[in-house]
Order: sequence, then C-alpha cells, then structure tokens
Amino acid sequence: MSHAVQRPAEGDRLSIAGRVWRELSHGSVRWALGLAVLVALALNPIFVTPFPVLLGRTLFVALMLVLVFHGVGVLRLRLVPRWLAQTVAVALTAPLATAIVYLVATSGDVQSFVGNPYRVSGFQWIAGCALAIGLLVTLGALVRERDALARSQALQFEIERGRLERQALDARLAVLTAQIEPHFLFNTLANVQALVDSGSPRAAPVLKSLIAYLRAAMPKLQEGGLSTLRDELDLVRAYLDLMQLRMPDRLQVAFDVDPALLALRFPPMLLLTLVENAVRHGIDPSEQGGRIDVGGRLDAPSRRAHLWVADTGLGLRGPPGAGTGLENTRERLRGVFGACAQLDLLPQQPRGARAELSFTANAA
Repeated sequence: MSHAVQRPAEGDRLSIAGRVWRELSHGSVRWALGLAVLVALALNPIFVTPFPVLLGRTLFVALMLVLVFHGVGVLRLRLVPRWLAQTVAVALTAPLATAIVYLVATSGDVQSFVGNPYRVSGFQWIAGCALAIGLLVTLGALVRERDALARSQALQFEIERGRLERQALDARLAVLTAQIEPHFLFNTLANVQALVDSGSPRAAPVLKSLIAYLRAAMPKLQEGGLSTLRDELDLVRAYLDLMQLRMPDRLQVAFDVDPALLALRFPPMLLLTLVENAVRHGIDPSEQGGRIDVGGRLDAPSRRAHLWVADTGLGLRGPPGAGTGLENTRERLRGVFGACAQLDLLPQQPRGARAELSFTANAA
C-alpha cells in the first residue's frame, strides 16, 4: 500500500519563500547578528581560534536559527502546534548548524573533528550558547507573536462589532422611519378626503398640490438614508403650502433658518413630522388657527445646531414630550447625531408649543 505525499506546487513554494523573506525583513536578522557578535566576544577569551573565524561561525549558526524559525512558522502544520514545531526546530538546528560549521572547517573529516579536543570543546560551547539563547529568543518571539495576534483579533472583533452595530442601527432607523411615514401620509390623505366630502372648491387645488408633493417626497422615502436639511425644508414648505390651501385664513407660515445649516446631513421626514404635529394638534383644532415658525441657528464655536418648530395653536394638552411619535423621533435623532442630540417639546407663551432640536452639527 503506497502513501501519496502531497508536494507543494511551484506557486506555493514561491509564496512560502516570499513569506519567509518578509518575516526576515522585520528586524529578526539584525537581532540575530547582534547576538552572534555578543556571543563571539564572550567566547573569544577561551577560544584559540582567531576572532574573525569565531565570529563567522556564530554568525552562520545565528542566521540558520532565524531561517529555520521563520521557515517552520510559515508552514501549514496539522499534526502539531506551530509554536511547538518552531521550538523543536530551533533546538535541533543549534547543534546541527554548529556541526556543519566544524565539518566545513575540517573539509568533512569527521575523525579530525571528533578527535580534536579543542574542536569538540568549541562545538560544545557554540552549540550550547546557540541552544540556550536560541530557545530564549524563540520563546520571547512566540509570546510577542501571541500578544500581537490577540491584539489583532481584538481589533478585528471591535471592527466587526462596530459594523454589526451600524447595521442594527440602520435597521432600527428604517423601522422608525417606516412607522412615521404612513402616519404622515394617512393624515394628509384624510385632510384631502374631508375637503372632498364637504364639497369645498379648494379640494381640486389641494389634491393637485398633494400629488406634486408626493412626487417629490416618495423618492426620499424609498431611499431611507440621510438627506440634507435643505431637502427637508423643501418638503416642509411643500407640505405647509398644501395646508395653507386647505385653511388659507387660519394658517400663517414663516421660515428663518441659518444658511450655514442647509448643507447639513439630516434624517428624512424628521423635521416634517414635527411640522405635521404642529398643524394637526396645534393649528387645525383651533378656531382662530395660528402661525408656524420654522427656524434654525448654528452656534459656531461649539458647532451646536438648534432647530425649532413653534406654533401659536392650542398648545400642549398633556405631559410635555410624551407620545410614541415623539419618542421615535428622538431615537432617530440620536441614532444619527449621537446621544448628545436632544428633542424637547415646550409650551410657548401666550399660547402654543415649541419643538426644539439640538445636536452637534459635525457628528452627522
């Protein structure tokens, strides 16, 4: 029964050689040469061999140890752990490389090598130093390599966790957006239905404005990502134009937004939700109607942005800031701008309510 031995392909051999070369270029050779010089200086007083010859021998042994350590390190081993294979390889290479040095010095004459007590003693000293120092350096390198691998794995874990958190946040924002958009659309359609049922002559212009608004808004609803505050203000203007057609005598509108904020990335439909709430809960139920002010300022030193939607309608009729819609809006705001983002709903004097957004502009 024959046993097949899988031989590495030419491309694999080139890949292994390239990996070994990269490992050798990471300072290992310099360390090996430095230790070889120190060992040669330490052994020189007890050797009769000239120092250049002794240095050549220690340099050769040191380079062989480094080459074997990294060579075994890039192999794909299945039967034994890589660290164990590297340690055993270094332990075996220390005496073997030293023996090669002395066999070369004696032109391969083993009897001349083992029969000379000075050469045997020199072999023992060099091999012993190579074995002791080689194993110490090997264990130190393995510990550093394990620590580096642990740090790399921890970094990869953090990157992966951050990616999963972003995906979860995107999914959460998509759910919150999906909860808000139908609420707004159904309310708007209900307003149109009321005009149609009452036979109001404003029904046709309002329906025409609604169709134009939806044509502009639907692509942004489908995108689901961030738009700019300028885009959001365009939608708010279109919506308020629609509401003014429905109640021309009871709704006034004013905009005062700092131009420095217009290019800011902003969650779609978020500001529009606050305006729609002001119309539905503040202006529409009031017999006198009221005014809606949409404003924004940028605090340049702190890069803190402030947006507000204020109305002079009926005002707050419950605990300030309560409601599922407002809580969803807060979560969307924090999901985009971070935990420092705030949404406050406050009473306004002499009547009405004011919704204020505050967040760091450069966090978008």
